[in-house]
Amino acid sequence: MTPTVDIHASGKVKWKMFAGEELLVHIGEFARQAGVSPRSLRHYEEAGLLVPERTSAGYRDYSPKDLDAVARIRPILATGLGVAAARRYLDCVEITGDNRAVAITMCPGLRRELDAVEERINRHRSRLAREQGALNRFRAAAREEE
Repeated sequence: MTPTVDIHASGKVKWKMFAGEELLVHIGEFARQAGVSPRSLRHYEEAGLLVPERTSAGYRDYSPKDLDAVARIRPILATGLGVAAARRYLDCVEITGDNRAVAITMCPGLRRELDAVEERINRHRSRLAREQGALNRFRAAAREEE
């Protein structure tokens, strides 16, 4: 009997156990399960954030522990921090409980970097508000062609 991976309509990958061993899945199936693209997985690997096992043929093989790694990486990157920051603060994120909730320990360095991201966002908002105001004034002053 050849072990298989079930991919449900929801896109969730179900790892089956075969002779007591966890089965590994390839990048396409794993990307769907993790909610990221295969390109993102390769990027995480290049950045040293994810280290999947390799088959004898050199293909990446992902296990459920890699799924937890991606679940820890994604919230950091979603804040606007880059992969270098994700490497620094990956230990601050853990997966807890049966529901695999993300728990974050806010260390001072992480807090500073998140504050810097928030300041950058606020600067962008201010610039956009100024540009929107200028656009509105410009349109109000413009005459329509006849």
